[in-house]
Amino acid sequence: MNRLGEKIAGLIRAAGPISVADYMATCLFDPDDGYYTTREPFGVKGDFITAPEVSQIFGELVAVWLVQAWEAIGRSAPVTLAEIGPGRGTLTKDIVRTVARIAPDLAANATVALIEASPRLTEVQRQTLGQSGVSITWHATPASLPNQPLLIVGNEIFDALPFRQFVKADGKWLERAVGLDDHGQFRFGIGAATLDSDALPPGWDNAPDGSIAEIAPPREALMADIAGRLVRDGGAGLFFDYGHLRPGLGDTFQAVRKHRSEDVFDNPGEADLTSHVDFSALAGTARALGLASHAITQADFLLGMGLLERAGRLGENADAAARENISAAVERLAGPEQMGGLFKALAVLPKGLVLPPFRNAS
Repeated sequence: MNRLGEKIAGLIRAAGPISVADYMATCLFDPDDGYYTTREPFGVKGDFITAPEVSQIFGELVAVWLVQAWEAIGRSAPVTLAEIGPGRGTLTKDIVRTVARIAPDLAANATVALIEASPRLTEVQRQTLGQSGVSITWHATPASLPNQPLLIVGNEIFDALPFRQFVKADGKWLERAVGLDDHGQFRFGIGAATLDSDALPPGWDNAPDGSIAEIAPPREALMADIAGRLVRDGGAGLFFDYGHLRPGLGDTFQAVRKHRSEDVFDNPGEADLTSHVDFSALAGTARALGLASHAITQADFLLGMGLLERAGRLGENADAAARENISAAVERLAGPEQMGGLFKALAVLPKGLVLPPFRNAS
């Protein structure tokens, strides 16, 4: 067991089992040994690759959608163009470059902001965006963004927020907890908290014993913060993550290290811990605050925004190796068995407004 594992085990010995949410939060954000506080997980040399790192086309198409949203809300000026959870800053770099080319009026009136809580990642972002030619401000939370219309994007932000698991036993939903076995190793057990069946989607209360339900109040709280800002100041949001469009039962808790899956208890603080995002819950949170929300697969979003056409243009004057790389990137971003099917796109807009390619979304 590594140093962070020993620290968590000590807490369990002192106070008893902890929730899955507390275990995940400690592994990811412990100030001394947490995953996001001690390492750069992105890219080939890290633990996973995000869509903006796969190809510039992803950021370009996101930028086109943001320009459409800006025009649909009345070309507001000034306006904040923000990314939450910007990783290395690659997505913002591509968005800023594309907006400057296709919508100079928006570029001239936009305040570019990054919402990032990690000082270490902030420095990485400064390096990535140092030659972008625009002034950028950094914010720890959305609360400090300027009080003006907001165009906000997030890629793989919600999956990094802690979630809770409940196991059905004897007809009741009991919280799943992390404890220690007789050998001092981590194991799953049952905690003291229970979940009222009224808090679950319709039909879940009929699930058999042994079923696992996942809820993520921090994710919905973040969406509520963003949606509240959009209701107050106007604007639109676009978010990508892996998950499901409709509520579903099952254990989606997972760890990824060096681009491979591993047990969530193997290397606390050294692997990325995530679970699938419930897009229906996020969409419902936005709608409850008075906004419209529409969700589709990432493949439908990218193909609808012109992924194949843009890839074709990039490949026109490229050599065979470059064209092969472009084709591989397209498949990874939009392939039904790769990011295209697993990842979803959620648009959050003023009530009554819908933009392509979300017009056929449920």
